[in-house]
Amino acid sequence: MYESEFLIVIGLVFVLAGLVKGIVGFGLPTVSLAFLTIAIGLQDAMALIVIPAALTNTYQALSGGAFVASLRRLWPFIVMMFIGVWVGNDILMRSNQVILSGILGGLLLLYSGISLFTPQIPSPGRNEVWLAPSVGGVTGVVTGLTGTFVMPGALYLQALGLPRDVLVQAMGILFGMASIALGVSLAGHSVLTLATGSVSMGGVVPALIGMAMGRWTRQRLSEVHFRRFFFAALFVLGGYLAGSAILH
Repeated sequence: MYESEFLIVIGLVFVLAGLVKGIVGFGLPTVSLAFLTIAIGLQDAMALIVIPAALTNTYQALSGGAFVASLRRLWPFIVMMFIGVWVGNDILMRSNQVILSGILGGLLLLYSGISLFTPQIPSPGRNEVWLAPSVGGVTGVVTGLTGTFVMPGALYLQALGLPRDVLVQAMGILFGMASIALGVSLAGHSVLTLATGSVSMGGVVPALIGMAMGRWTRQRLSEVHFRRFFFAALFVLGGYLAGSAILH
């Protein structure tokens, strides 16, 4: 399906994405999707990130003591997210890929901008009862359309004010479930095939290597400074994707 030189590039992208995830606890699908979309287009990029994202996030979801409690709290979000992913994927199959790449770029710009310049998102409070399924549905549609799980799901999780370790585990649960939902939907739409699935599976080991490097780096690097660098880089990538779509 891909030449050997490009498979090496894919492996390096997953090492970089895993490095980011190892340091800050998230970012593997976002980083790998941004780079792979530039190289091979959005649909193929979405198919390639599914298995590394699902496996690494499942590992993150199971690492910690808050799995059951998080699942009880987040299940309305997850159910609506699954439904939304299929809806978004159905729209994706009938849409202009250049435009959707531009939308992905815009979402990355929005997410990184909010993360850089907004100290704390207000807690949903009593509104969580209806906000959880609503935001879950929107997150699912956006995931199905663009392959990115961060908007608005990651912002919603940050607004809950969870302790850091619980937040990291909750992100693993949501992003892992989103990856599974995306994989099922892409397979149902014949985008995730045996060939693309094999290449995607090949990205697992580089991603795990990157995560191990990231955990080692986290012990020796200021997380605050790295997060600023990460979101600034994401802002630039988002701007590139959005600009390319506008100029296309």
